[in-house]
Amino acid sequence: MELISLKIPGAFKAIPAPHRDERGFLVRTYDREIMARQGLVTDWVQEIHSFSAKKGTVRGLHFQRPPHSETKLVRAAQGRIFIVLLDLRDGSPTFGRWDSAVLSIENLEILYAPKGLAMGMCTLTNDCSLLYKMDTAYNPDSARTVRWDDPELGIVWPLSGAPVISEKDAKAPTLKEFLAHEDALVI
Repeated sequence: MELISLKIPGAFKAIPAPHRDERGFLVRTYDREIMARQGLVTDWVQEIHSFSAKKGTVRGLHFQRPPHSETKLVRAAQGRIFIVLLDLRDGSPTFGRWDSAVLSIENLEILYAPKGLAMGMCTLTNDCSLLYKMDTAYNPDSARTVRWDDPELGIVWPLSGAPVISEKDAKAPTLKEFLAHEDALVI
């Protein structure tokens, strides 16, 4: 498994080395020793499975405020999914900037997102499953959302029509609106 740094400091893409044959594949999706050598989180307390039935489903940009900020380890178990990471760490040189990757059952890549990043996704195929480990338990009082299509962020979403989106995500504040009404940033 090779770790490649993304444009956002502390975020990585893990490129696994699957064994493939006529039956399919076998792949290591997590290696505590490799992660620990890089100084990354290795203690996971929850794993979430998100399923989206329709191509063009958008979720996010979601995160939790301190003290419940989450580190996430994310991979696709089915389909192809466009993932966006948005840096919300106070004082970060990449604050307000984003990076993206496509996770799929074909490429088997894994994203590591440190605390302080919001995450969003857009399904590129029908029937997508996303699995993610978190180092902090979900806390609904700390959960926040920044608008996925905030024009100031300039995220280029791979959509060919209107997204399938929740009412909560459709009504989320822009980053500027969020910052104007919240008393602390994600750390």
